[in-house]
Parts: sequence; structure tokens; C-alpha cells
Amino acid sequence: MFAANPLGFLFTPLKQWQALADKPLSSFGAYLLYPLIMAVFPCIAWYYGITEVGWRVAGGDAVKLTPDSALAIIILFYFTMLGAVVVIGYLTHWMSQTYGAETNIAKGISLVGFVSTPLFLAGLVGFYPVLWIDLLVGIVAVSWSLYLLYVGVPIVMKQPKERGFLYSSAIVGVALVMLICIMVGSVIVWDFGAAPVFTD
Repeated sequence: MFAANPLGFLFTPLKQWQALADKPLSSFGAYLLYPLIMAVFPCIAWYYGITEVGWRVAGGDAVKLTPDSALAIIILFYFTMLGAVVVIGYLTHWMSQTYGAETNIAKGISLVGFVSTPLFLAGLVGFYPVLWIDLLVGIVAVSWSLYLLYVGVPIVMKQPKERGFLYSSAIVGVALVMLICIMVGSVIVWDFGAAPVFTD
């Protein structure tokens, strides 16, 4: 499916969004698999990186997690990514009436999943966890995801650019609230036994 090509969202985003805009609403259910599959890649990368490579603090020895501890954290990481996509996607659909967009829940979730493509791909830096590289790649990925959102919403939701800008900004607001919820949830889960266990 042309519209489900991850590299297309990096190099030919306008074509990707137009291909999605031409799809009937009933076809978006098939795209729900996209975030399910894409979220696996950063999980594999980070599991390998934090158990086999590790990271260094102030030039010291490599710090690694035990496989069992890393697996529990990575599973939570996977479902957190999917949960964020689903919640933001649902609220994207819920706000559609306010902005006069024609959508359904599957389309809202699919849109957010496609917008998240740079973030999923940026997760591959987990194979080699170096703080400054991770931060740099993360900033680029967030910037590109914002670009995809602001370009894609008017096209896919078939709106004037001005209204699409407002709609996109509302989605960004929802995403920021979701980020805060994830941060608070991480602290709570940490206290309930999901704290990392380091190797000796």
C-alpha cells in the first residue's frame, strides 16, 4: 500500500498524504496495523542497546540493565507508544466536528500513526545509546513529525490551510497533555515495581 510506506513520509510526504486523502473512510481500518508494526522497531533497538551495549556516564564503565528488567520496561514502552497513538488519534477524530473534518476513529488513529513515523524510526538509535546522538536525532524526529502534521491535516482532512493549521495546533496540544500524563505515569509505574535493575 503506497500510503503505508514509512520512507515516503520522510522523503515524499505530500504524495503520501495525497494518497491517503484519496482513500475512502472505510479503508482506514487496514492502516491500524501500521503503528502496531512500527512500534516494534524502537523496542527491539532499545532492548538490545540497554542490555548488550549500555551507556556511559562521564566516561565510566558501560551501564546495562538485566534482560528481565529490560524486557518489562520495553513491553511497557511498546504499549505506551500504542496507547498514545490511540488516545491522540481518538481525540483527533473527536475534535473533527469542531473543525468540519470528515473522519472516523480509524482515520484519526491512522493519521497520528503516520505522523509518528519519524519518531518510530528515530527509536532505532537505541541500538547505540549515546545521549547527545539520541537528543539530536530526537529533536530532528519531533520537528519532522510536526511538519508532517501541519502539512498532512489539511490534505487528509480536506480542509482549508487556515482551518487545518488550527486543527493541527489542537492535536499538538493534546499530544503535549499526553506527554505529561506519560511522564506522571512513568513515575507511578516505577514506584510499583517497574524500576530498572542494573547488571553488576
